[in-house]
Amino acid sequence: AAVVAGVTLPITPLQILWINMTTAVLLGLPLAFEPSERGIMHRPPRPPRAPVLDAVLIERIVLVGILMLAGSFGMFLLALDRGQSMPEARTIAMNMFVAIETVYLFNCRSLRLPVTAVAAFSNPWVWAGAGLQWLLQMAITYWTPLNAAFGTSPINARAWGEIVVIALVAMVIIELEKRWRSRSG
Repeated sequence: AAVVAGVTLPITPLQILWINMTTAVLLGLPLAFEPSERGIMHRPPRPPRAPVLDAVLIERIVLVGILMLAGSFGMFLLALDRGQSMPEARTIAMNMFVAIETVYLFNCRSLRLPVTAVAAFSNPWVWAGAGLQWLLQMAITYWTPLNAAFGTSPINARAWGEIVVIALVAMVIIELEKRWRSRSG
């Protein structure tokens, strides 16, 4: 979006690589160990010729992508508007992106049921992955050698508060979309 708009990249290619490498393993892989939903064997099978990515899933991917874009880019612009440095603004944007990915991990534990209907600790790997992801995020945010390598910078408590609030808003929006789909279809 930044390239199309002709503006400064809110997250550098190296930071994107960091996000992809860490979240794919620590946030994506734990879902493989998610227990099956109750009653799954009573559902009709998916038609053999049905696409893996159906319209509902594509729409959810677009929704979450828009939330990640709006959250990260919005926080980046807000940080710059407040006079924060480019490394600080990029670090805020990067952490915002990962925060929304983290809440989406918990949303994805069931594509149909609300996040509150899934047993919180039925998959300890999800918690371990999220915890380790955030330990690494703290390292890339506050550890000087990683700051130098990735162009990041420590950020203040206000930024963290805003990141948490926006991530929770994203979680609510995704949950509302799930609820709307369950009622309409």
